[in-house]
Amino acid sequence: MRVLVTGAFGFIGTAVVHRLVGAGHEVVALTSRPASAALPRSRATEVRHADIRDIAAMRDAIAGVDAVCHLAALTGVRKSFDQPDEYHDVNTNGTYTLAVALRDEAERRGWPLRFVQGSSSAVYGTPERQPIDEQAALAPTSPYGVSKAKADEVVRECAGGGQFGAVILRAFNVAGAVDGRADEELSRIIPKALAVARGDADHLDVNGDGSAVRDFVHVLDLARAYELSLGYCSPGRTGIFNVGATSASVAHIIETVERLTGRALPVVHRAPQPEPACLIADTTRLVNELGWRARHSSLDEMVGDAWAATGGL
Repeated sequence: MRVLVTGAFGFIGTAVVHRLVGAGHEVVALTSRPASAALPRSRATEVRHADIRDIAAMRDAIAGVDAVCHLAALTGVRKSFDQPDEYHDVNTNGTYTLAVALRDEAERRGWPLRFVQGSSSAVYGTPERQPIDEQAALAPTSPYGVSKAKADEVVRECAGGGQFGAVILRAFNVAGAVDGRADEELSRIIPKALAVARGDADHLDVNGDGSAVRDFVHVLDLARAYELSLGYCSPGRTGIFNVGATSASVAHIIETVERLTGRALPVVHRAPQPEPACLIADTTRLVNELGWRARHSSLDEMVGDAWAATGGL
């Protein structure tokens, strides 16, 4: 297929482009960066520049493609509290604009297309029942989570007309690296722990004793879910899938980083603040319906790949 990947130069977008090209798809990379900007190396066949909130630009970008993998978004949970309107505009309104453009393209060409939506476990909030399955009530606790939950609903509504099939992938915590690209967001535990190991940060703040458990997936395994989703979201078909793989506590991550890097991490244990003890993914549907398996998501591989990609020795 000819696939448009939005957010193609981001951490996850880079991995999705890598995977789709390797699987034989022709990839068009979309970025909001201006044409004059220096861009990282990409395996994409073509690069297009546009803002996903611009309907005319989206219609031009979608012309001639068979499918869209939508990854362009604002993703900082903490930052979203300071910029809730901007997060809604980019994540929700931008998704609507893109979905409408795809629907219009399908009507113009006379056959249905395909849409894979990059969503987030943040839409669930902090449910008591673990692991979290796709039937869990949506109760996001941040403007980011709210914007992604609304974006998911936009995709479902737009797909309801039959002009495109859709898959919504709700990723948990994504780690690892591909093509030398790792996550650089220091509000997340693995990038911050590695920054401390490199000496780019002087210590790691930990809430309480570090016993909180979260679910992680290697970006390569997530990219595989996007590839499989393109085959699943045939016209008139819609599915929602969680993507996670390995549960690990903060303390376990610290131990793993110290062991793999050979460097002790200065840790400051802060007074315990309320937080869920455990947030992990139920991926039964992803495994059973898409045939997905985690192949790279051991904690050692995720940390080791990210360490190698970010200047580790």
